Amino acid sequence: MKKFILGGLAAMVMAFSVNAMADQFVEGKDYTVLKNPTPVTGNKVEVREFFWYGCPHCFKLEPHMQAWLKQMPKDVTFVRMPAAMNPVWESGARTYWASEMLGVRQTTHLALFDAIQVDNQQIFDQASAAKFFTKYGVPESKFNNAYNSFAVSSKVAESNKLAQQYQLAGVPAIIVDGKYMIQGEDGRVTKVLSYLVEKESKLKKK
Repeated sequence: MKKFILGGLAAMVMAFSVNAMADQFVEGKDYTVLKNPTPVTGNKVEVREFFWYGCPHCFKLEPHMQAWLKQMPKDVTFVRMPAAMNPVWESGARTYWASEMLGVRQTTHLALFDAIQVDNQQIFDQASAAKFFTKYGVPESKFNNAYNSFAVSSKVAESNKLAQQYQLAGVPAIIVDGKYMIQGEDGRVTKVLSYLVEKESKLKKK
């Protein structure tokens, strides 16, 4: 009986803590309600992350996002979307999608971040990216074909279309279910993300 009471008290304290934390999240400060929301179909909550490999803030956020992804709720769809809002960013976006097409993204994503942000390598154009990927068994010609492919160009167009619709001004930016934007580089971002995901999840279940 005593264990049951203590367990119940612990649950109540935990619930109170979660609610108290949620009360601290303020619209306009911790997150933004998008003026032009995009309807998301299906029963899952969509989380879309805009980033650029050359962005130090994105690099600082990445470990927090990696930790969040390991415990991501089952009713969430995560979409990583490199921003392509200028020629330099577009090169990074093409590099990311080329890595996906070539099946090496899981191996090269964090490695490319480290090469740029830690080792100060200037991998900001097609030639430097193609050379980088040779370290992972991808011939330059094969990388270049993927980089310039119609499929990758379509992804760039989609990224720019959504960035314009969401009125994206910079990265990193996390879009939750096409309705909310979270920006920042620390652990608070993922706390706000969990709060908004839970909020949207409840709405979808009604």
